[in-house]
Amino acid sequence: MGASYWWMLLGMTVATYLPRMIPLTLLDGKELPPIVSGVLRNIPYAVLGALIFPAILHIQDDILFGIIGAITAFALAFFGLDVMFVVIGTIAVLAVYSLF
Repeated sequence: MGASYWWMLLGMTVATYLPRMIPLTLLDGKELPPIVSGVLRNIPYAVLGALIFPAILHIQDDILFGIIGAITAFALAFFGLDVMFVVIGTIAVLAVYSLF
C-alpha cells in the first residue's frame, strides 16, 4: 500500500468525522428552533423517497412491483412510522406480493 492510500483514508476519516463532531460540540445543551427541528426530523423520509423513486423507474420486469412498493412506503411514512418500520413494512408487502 502506497502513501496515497493512507492519505485517502485519512481524508475520508476527517470528512466523515467532522460533520458528526461539529454539531455535537457546538450545539451541546442548546435547544434548536422548532422549524429546524422539524426539518431535521423529516430528512430520513426525504432520503428514503430519493432512494425509492429512481428504483421505481428502473424496474423492467414488473412495473406493478415498483408501484406497490412506492405506495406502501409512502403510506407508511405518511402515518409517521420510523424509517426502519417503513423499509421493513415495504419489504414485507413486496415479499407477499411476489408470492402471487
